Amino acid sequence: MNETLALLQSHRSIRKFTEEAVPQEQLEHWIQAGQAAATSSFIQACTVIQVDQGDQRNVLAHLAADQQYVSEAPVFLVFCADMRRHQEACALHEADMHKGYTEQFLTASLDVGLFAQNVVVAAESEGYGICYIGALRNNIEAVSKLLELPDLVYPVFGLCIGKPAQNPEVKPRLPLSVVLKKNTYTQTGDVEAMARYDAQVQSYYQQRTGNNKAATWTSQIANMLQKEARPHMLRFLRSKGFLEK
Repeated sequence: MNETLALLQSHRSIRKFTEEAVPQEQLEHWIQAGQAAATSSFIQACTVIQVDQGDQRNVLAHLAADQQYVSEAPVFLVFCADMRRHQEACALHEADMHKGYTEQFLTASLDVGLFAQNVVVAAESEGYGICYIGALRNNIEAVSKLLELPDLVYPVFGLCIGKPAQNPEVKPRLPLSVVLKKNTYTQTGDVEAMARYDAQVQSYYQQRTGNNKAATWTSQIANMLQKEARPHMLRFLRSKGFLEK
């Protein structure tokens, strides 16, 4: 296994960071690595907002389910899907932008995910740890107002970055046989493989350092998916000019 594969397979979410600052130049190199990611039709629909430590960061931590590491991480970034600049590009050529399409929402959101993962890999390759913060979407309208996001821009997730002050175990992933299909979608053997995976996850949770619990993967998923999943999102996204058609 080469160094890149080993790095990718050693990923953990880090929620405790040292106070060591991240040099701005280094961070900007990671952002440039993000810009180098694949982008649908060269649309480049990701904007990153760096939020310094202070009152604004503390508000974001509160809005994101009071996750303290949002306040404490040396670097906190908010990744936004951004179609605003595309409207401006159309205006430069006196063209009316056909906006609000679901396809535009998908391509912009996918661009953000690809961009952010490049940033993550770049940071981890230099010994830093990260934690994605999807909980910003719990109070997405308040986050949008705090960051003064215009129409056609929405915050997809946040990202904490810093030197790790913990060394958590790597969480096991689904068996390859469940996620890699050949030629057609087949579920043959999936249930049995997930049962074996449940036992692996249960053992991981019982033996990991800190926050031990009795749970399996399927029980977690069943518990999560019988609850509402941020039902406010559709109204908010439409208010920003997304998902209109």
